[in-house]
Amino acid sequence: MSRDGRLSRRDFVRSGTLTAVALAAPIGSLGSSLASRDEKPSAEEARPIRLGLTSYTFRNFTRAQLIGFMKQLKVSALNAKDVKDHLPLDPQQESAALADYAAAGITLHAAGAIYFPKDEDADIRSKFEYCKRAGIRVIVAGDPAVETLPRIEKFARDYDIRIAIHNHGPEDKLWPSPLDVLKVVKNMDPRMGCCIDVGHAVRAGTDVVQAIREAGARLFNVHMKDLADFHDKESQVAVGEGMMPVREMFEALVAVKYKGFVDLEYEIHPDDPMPGVIASFSYLRGVLAGMGLRTNLAAS
Repeated sequence: MSRDGRLSRRDFVRSGTLTAVALAAPIGSLGSSLASRDEKPSAEEARPIRLGLTSYTFRNFTRAQLIGFMKQLKVSALNAKDVKDHLPLDPQQESAALADYAAAGITLHAAGAIYFPKDEDADIRSKFEYCKRAGIRVIVAGDPAVETLPRIEKFARDYDIRIAIHNHGPEDKLWPSPLDVLKVVKNMDPRMGCCIDVGHAVRAGTDVVQAIREAGARLFNVHMKDLADFHDKESQVAVGEGMMPVREMFEALVAVKYKGFVDLEYEIHPDDPMPGVIASFSYLRGVLAGMGLRTNLAAS
C-alpha cells in the first residue's frame, strides 16, 4: 500500500489470488465473497460499479476488430463514437453497426464525444436522432458553447436523453474541469450534467473524488484513465500504474449512488492498445473485488 493509502499495482500483483481472479473473471462475476474484510458488505456497500469501454480506445481498428477485442476482454458495455465504422452517423450504416453489436451481445449505453458546433435546431436534432435510433440514453458532449446549452437542454428534455458535458483539461477554454460544467448546469433540467474525464480533470487541478461527490445526480458518465504525472498530458499509463485514486473514486461513486458506467478510455499506443487495456481492466476488477463490490453489465 502506498503512503497515501492507495492500492498500488505492485501491491495488487502481490495479492496473488486476487490478481488471478481479476484476470480470469468476466465483468459481473466478482462478488462480495472477495471482500478484503471479514464481515459481509452491506447492501449499500455491494452496489454494482459498471465497467465499460470507450470505442475511441480502438479508434484505429474496425468495428469487427473492436467486437473481437471486447469478447476477449469480457466487456459488453460500449460508449460508442463515430470513428472508423464504430457507429456511423448515416442511418443505414448505423443500423448495420447496431445489428452487429446486438448479435455480439454488446450494449451501447452512451455515445461521444459528440460535438455541437451550431446553435441550430437541425444540427442538434440530428445528433439526438442518431442516439435515439441506437437506444442510447447518454450523449457525451464535447465542448458545447454556453450559449447553445438552452437549445440542447430543450432537446434533452424532449428526447429524454441526458447530456454529459465532457471536461478536457487546462487546454479547454470552456470546460477544463467538471466543476466548471456544474456551475453552468446547476439550475438546468436534471438531464443536463457532466462526464468526468478523470485524466483531464486532475490536470486541471481538480480533486476527482470531491468532484464526483459534488456532481452527485448530475454525473452521467466517467472516462477512466491514469497518469504518472498529474501535470503531464503525455504521462498516461495503464490504470493502476499511475497516481489515480481509483479505490477512493469507486467509494465516492457508491456514496452518490452513481448509476452510470465507468468507461475505460485508454488513449495511448493506438496501434497496439490491448496490453494496456487488459492491464487496466485487470486492475479495475481487482480493486472492485478487494472492496467487495459487484460489477454489473445491465443497461441503465
